[in-house]
Amino acid sequence: QVQLVESGGGLVQAGGSLRLSCAASGRTFSAYTMGWIRQAPGKEREFVGAISRGGGSTYYADSLKDRFTISRDNAKNTVYLQMNSLKPEDTAVYCCAVGRSDVFRTPRSIADFGSWGQGTQVTVSS
Repeated sequence: QVQLVESGGGLVQAGGSLRLSCAASGRTFSAYTMGWIRQAPGKEREFVGAISRGGGSTYYADSLKDRFTISRDNAKNTVYLQMNSLKPEDTAVYCCAVGRSDVFRTPRSIADFGSWGQGTQVTVSS
């Protein structure tokens, strides 16, 4: 079981940037695909993006792929979410997620994740 701790959230003005980090426990971090989901107040959880085990492949929600970038450092057991040109509608709790072990490709939806962390709040002011 991989334990996840997200950090890096906060308050930022529209147009700004933030980089979120997710530290994972366990010695098999590189065996998992990873990703991010988010949930805004009063809305359903939303797929943000995902990254392959080695980091060579990524997949994003169409509406976010031009502004968000996911990367990982397997030596540090950490996955990152770089968010640029932030908009007020990006305000949400952002959660790091672990890909299901029976899904071999890079996750493409929330259904491809098996678990996620508590999340970190991102608030974008207009």
